[in-house]
Order: sequence, then structure tokens, then C-alpha cells
Amino acid sequence: MVLPFVVLLATIALAPLLFAGWWHKNYAKVAFVLGAVTLVYYLAGLKAHERVWSTATEYASFIVLIGSLFVVSGGIHINVKGEATPMANVVFLFIGAVLANLFGTTGASMLLIRPWLRMNKYRITAHHVVFFIFIVSNVGGCLTPIGDPPLFLGYLQGIPFWWVAEHCWPIWALGLFVLLGMFYAVDYGNYLRAPKRVRERLAEPRDVWRFEGLANLFFLGAILGAVFIHDPPFLRETLMVAAAGASWFTTRKSIHEANHFNFHPIREVAILFLGIFATMMPALDWLKINADSLGSPTPAFFYWGSGALSSVLDNAPTYLSFLNAIFGAFINPEVVSQVQHLVQTGGANLADITGPHAEQISHTLAALQKYHAADLLNKAVSENEIGICFLIGNLAYNKYILAVSIGAVFFGANTYIGNGPNFMVKAIADQQKIRTPTFLGFVFKYTLFCMLPMLLAVWWIFFRDLR
Repeated sequence: MVLPFVVLLATIALAPLLFAGWWHKNYAKVAFVLGAVTLVYYLAGLKAHERVWSTATEYASFIVLIGSLFVVSGGIHINVKGEATPMANVVFLFIGAVLANLFGTTGASMLLIRPWLRMNKYRITAHHVVFFIFIVSNVGGCLTPIGDPPLFLGYLQGIPFWWVAEHCWPIWALGLFVLLGMFYAVDYGNYLRAPKRVRERLAEPRDVWRFEGLANLFFLGAILGAVFIHDPPFLRETLMVAAAGASWFTTRKSIHEANHFNFHPIREVAILFLGIFATMMPALDWLKINADSLGSPTPAFFYWGSGALSSVLDNAPTYLSFLNAIFGAFINPEVVSQVQHLVQTGGANLADITGPHAEQISHTLAALQKYHAADLLNKAVSENEIGICFLIGNLAYNKYILAVSIGAVFFGANTYIGNGPNFMVKAIADQQKIRTPTFLGFVFKYTLFCMLPMLLAVWWIFFRDLR
């Protein structure tokens, strides 16, 4: 039953290359038919109505978030200033990477892709789109749970909000340094090929930095704030749709025209990801069952395993499956039980702890005191929080969570479907008649030669098994 998912991926990869006209007219039918095959199997064969409903709600949340950010960002027009030199582009991408942690990779991508395309309009090539996806839509957003959906799922599972930034920033810095260095080298060559008279004639005016539609920042903040709402059901999505609707009706038409705004990109993404969410259910279910028995449980295994699957599956549920595998493989129930008893009886004094698990208990309590001090004081620490603190408090285990976090976020850049913003950026670029790589061109020309060296460097420095 994984076959419909494989067929859909293969069609997305090959159809635009081999029969583009047919694909453009029929991609919706392909996605719906393959998705229907999987749905019939789950509903009629397995009677797994709850599983289908869970996937449907995940898809609805995903597309509402993506769509609302698309609409609101389309109401903000950033008029760029001057010539897009290679160094100016590097600074822009770095700022985009920082903003990805505040607005999310989706929010930052939707906000910045249009000014990015405009500022490079006189020499725009595929590498401008691809490196934007690498840096702003993926790698840049690994410092906060807001940055990328997998990290937000980890936050919901109990990983402290600032733990990610505290432990991920050296890897974030290395990834950005490598990618920005590669981009500068490629962009500098492209810059030199553009005649000076063409650059001077087509570049944006030197004295203009203009921002229009800034009232939409309020709606953007409302959407990002709604992300943290969980009860009652569908209130989060309702607020997002309301913010998008308010943005659409209050934004001047001239701003939408300046951004070349229409709904075709989000329509294409909604249809294709409907098929992807439906057909990937068997793959994710298999992963959930077998993630803890896929091989030797080293940090490198979790880095490459979660990363490889995040390249072709949605990286959020892939991250969650591997995180659950870590919980099952490494959390010591005896330690959790003893810590819970110490918390409830008020005996959480690190100096008095003895026994075979004394060190693990001490480290777990230290992590609870650091990240859940108020709950610890009120004796309201949950078993799940103790389990998380067991992993992040004991250095032998916290690297596993780090490996899964980095693998899911970084490897999401490897294909157009690895992370939601990737396909949105491509769709917006295609809408503006910019030549973007095909699915296979993206992988074989850019992922293998640009992303892979960076991913290898991260593995070698941070996750290589030295035993």
C-alpha cells in the first residue's frame, strides 16, 4: 500500500519533465485518484476511520496555516533598494534565516520570496530560488519551535522552548556558513556575467526602501499566535482563516497587483499535498511500527534516518515517529518512576540521591529544575515531562533528540515536497515565469552538490559515532 505514494512521488518528479502539458492539465486527477486508492483501503479494508480522520485534520491544519500565511504575506509589498550584489543577497538570505525563527519558515518564505525575486530580476536564475529554499524555507528555522513544524511538535511533546536554540545554534551557524559561502561563489559568477549597463538599467532605484501593507503584520502575528491554541478544536484554524479573510478584504488592490498575487500557487499546493497526505499514511504507519528496529540506535542513525525520510515524507510526522522511537528505546521507566516519587514526596534533594541510577536521577532532576521549576515547586510535573528531562538532562541521550531535530529540519530542503514552503516558493516563482529546476533537477544538480556536502559536514562534526 506504499505503492500509490511511490507512484505519486515518481509522477511529481518525472511528469513535468517528460509530458509537462499533460501534467499541468491532469495533476489534480492523478493526486485525487492515488489518494482515493489509499483512502478506500483504510476506510473499507482496515476500517481505520480514526486514522483517516487524524490525517484529515492534520492536512486541514497544514493547508489552513500555509494558505493563511500565503494570503497575508501577499498583502505586504516590500520595494527593494538598489542593485542585488552577491554580498547584498547573502545579507538578505541571512536576515531571512533569522526571521524564519520568528515567523516560521513558511511565514518568512511567503513574506520574502517576492522581494527576493524582484531584487534579482535582471539576472534571476534557478540558484536564486533553490538557495532561498535551502536557507529561508528550511535550514534557517531550526532555532525555535516556531521555526519549523517538526520542532513545534517536539515542543508539544515537552521539549523546552529554548532548549532547541541552546543546543542547535552551532549546527545552525555551520549550516548557514556553508550554504551562504556556496551561494556567494555561485552568485558572484552569475553577477559577473551580467553586463554592467544591464545591471544599471534594470536594478531597483538606489534610494527606495518602501513597505506597503504593513497592517498585515498584525494579521501575521495573529496567525502565528493561533499556532499555540489547541482547545477547543478548530478554533486555531478558524482564527487563521479569519485573519486571512480580514487581510484580503482590507489590503489595497494595487498591493496585490504589485505582488502579482493570485491563488494559483496555493491551489496547486493544496491539491498535490492532499494526495501526498493521503498516500503517505501507509509509509508513516510502517515507520511508526518499525522505527525502533531499523538499525543500531546511534545519533548518526537517527540523523540520517529521520533526514532521509524527511526528504520525501512530510518532515513533521517523520520527526514525531523517530522521536517516539527515542522515547521507547532510551527512557528508563525505573528512573522516571523514582523521580516522580521524589517530586511527589518533596525529596528532590540532589545531594541525598543514591542507588544504581543515582546519576541519571540527578541529571533528570537538574533538567526539571532548569526547565520546569514552577511545576517542580508545585509538584505538578507530568510523567511525560520527566521522560523528556531524562533525555535532555543526560548527555548520553540528548544528542539523539538533537540528531532527529536537525535531520528533520535540514533534510526537508532536499526536495520540493520535503517541507511545505518549498513547493510554495517554486509555485510563486513559476507563476512569475522564472525558470525553476524540475524535481529531479533540484535533487541531482543542487541537493547532491550543495546540500549533501553541508549535511556530511554536520554529521562529521556533531553526530559521527566515535566508538
